[in-house]
Formats: sequence, structure tokens, C-alpha cells
Amino acid sequence: MSHDGKPICESTVILQYIDEIWPQNPLLPADPYDRAVALFWIKFAGAKGYLMPKLYYADGEEQQAVVKEWLEMLEVMEEHVLIEVKKFFGGDKINMVDIAFSFVAHWLGVFEDVLGLEIFEPHKFPRVSSWIQNFKSIPVIKDDLPDADKMSTFLKHVREMRLASKSN
Repeated sequence: MSHDGKPICESTVILQYIDEIWPQNPLLPADPYDRAVALFWIKFAGAKGYLMPKLYYADGEEQQAVVKEWLEMLEVMEEHVLIEVKKFFGGDKINMVDIAFSFVAHWLGVFEDVLGLEIFEPHKFPRVSSWIQNFKSIPVIKDDLPDADKMSTFLKHVREMRLASKSN
């Protein structure tokens, strides 16, 4: 990202910058404790971001181990992160924690399709499921998410080519 000709890198840093530059639309809570809790969960989500490529490139037993990691993360979201959530992590408005976990809302379904897996079962994670529906219904999110079908088609093709070259 660049603002006023100055480059800013790394997703969380960019979001914090946006939060400070445009305080009329806060992405982090004003209360210091709530802000600290939000920053903890943002860091947690960031630390789990490796699960996407790891799942995509894994197969066999390794893939099952990664699926287990995804399920553990979803359980943490269900039992701890979303326990007091109304509609979003920040209550009635989307905040930085929602954005940090956006890979769960959109990309997990794409990867499930690409790999022919079922990891996320809405009945097992009703809070996460409700949050995903709420998150993906926000116009700015819905309008800017990459088309899941196009991404699935592309990622399936790339994975097939990678697996074919791996077996040669």
C-alpha cells in the first residue's frame, strides 16, 4: 500500500495505519483492554495464516495433519474468539480482527473445493458459521472478494500441474 507517496507494508501494519489515519471509522476498539484483546487475536490469526499454503501443498498423512490444525483453529475461534461476539468481533461493526480472520471466511471454502475436502462443518461451528455469513454480507467485503469458482478453477489447475511435475 502507498499513502501520500509513502509505502507501507504488511497487512496488520497497513490496517493499523488506516485505523490511525481515518479515526472516524475505527478498526480497533478505543478501550485499551479491548484493544489489547483484539491485537492478541489479530496476532493469533496472523500466526495461523501458514495453514492455507500448507493445506494446499500437502497430501496424504501430511494433509490430514494440516486438516487437524485447521479444526483446532476453528475450535479456538468457536470457543474463545467468538464467544461474546454479536455480529462481528467488534460487536455490530466489522473491525481488524474480522479482517485478520478473513482467510477463514473466504479461502477455506475455496481450498476445500480445490482439494475435495470438507473441513468446515457449519453445525460443528455455529458461531464461526454465523460470523462468516455476517462478514461476507458486508457490501465492501462481498463486492471485493475474488470469485470463489474462478479461484477454485485456477488453483485446481496449478495444483494438478505441480503434482504432475512432482511425479516426473
